[in-house]
Amino acid sequence: MQIFKNAHFPFIKYEALFVGLSFLLFFAAIFVMTTKGFNYGIDFKGGAKLTYKFSEATHENQVRKALEGTEFADASVVRYGEPSENRMSIKVALPEEHAKIGEQITAALDKGFGAGKVTLEQEETVGPRVGKEMRKRAWLTIIFSWLMMLIYIGYRFDFLYGPGAVLSLVHDTTITMGIFALLGKEVNLTILAAILTLIGYSINDTIVVFDRIRENRHRISHDTIKDVVNESINSTLSRTVITSLTVFLVVVVLFFEGGGTLHDFAFTMIIGVIIGTYSSIFVASPCYIWLYRYWPSMRKLWAKR
Repeated sequence: MQIFKNAHFPFIKYEALFVGLSFLLFFAAIFVMTTKGFNYGIDFKGGAKLTYKFSEATHENQVRKALEGTEFADASVVRYGEPSENRMSIKVALPEEHAKIGEQITAALDKGFGAGKVTLEQEETVGPRVGKEMRKRAWLTIIFSWLMMLIYIGYRFDFLYGPGAVLSLVHDTTITMGIFALLGKEVNLTILAAILTLIGYSINDTIVVFDRIRENRHRISHDTIKDVVNESINSTLSRTVITSLTVFLVVVVLFFEGGGTLHDFAFTMIIGVIIGTYSSIFVASPCYIWLYRYWPSMRKLWAKR
């Protein structure tokens, strides 16, 4: 199925503009992450997260009022799921694990709302040390996935393709995490899974473009490389749009109808599909062009030293 037949969009003609935009977004994301930081969930911060269902319509302020006078007065209370579900998520940061936290918070809510009107549906408790270790492992997992992709692309194609592919992954991951930091969205194990899914999706899209460039490598020279790369992008454009649109429609449905945990997972994937498609064209491909033109001379220069 071809959406764009004989497409000749001048993507590479405007590479400088889009590369500049990518640098701007990338460093803006770095700035937000370093200044504002992340809203780590219980998985990465430690503490407890409890999900309650109320028999009647309840506002967050009513729950906070019920917890006043207890050691959980500073707990974070947010609505969980749709308003009609009457569910609330209570998050408490503790210096160490607290075995009876569920019982104590439930007792306080029973006192405030009446016995039998509040039901504890889910309880997660993670110690601060475990949370810190999980956070460290999460970042190492992402970095390790980048390195594995670099090795795979270098083996599957050649060295000139690898850096562009990995650079696009770093670009996609950083901007996505920057948006999470900017919006204050919770970063937890579900979001880590979404980021790794995004990395797999993004590299797959990049490989399709690179594979077509490799098919046309017999026509590539210092003078023709931009035209060949642009032609390769256009020849895979229909496949890229169809794949991206299909995934995008699915995650949009999950975003609006999935509720709960799936909402943030879908939000991550929506950003990832858009940025991943963009980076395959405007980050990975220009990087390959640059390396093809300048890497041999740089290698000779270093060899002389």
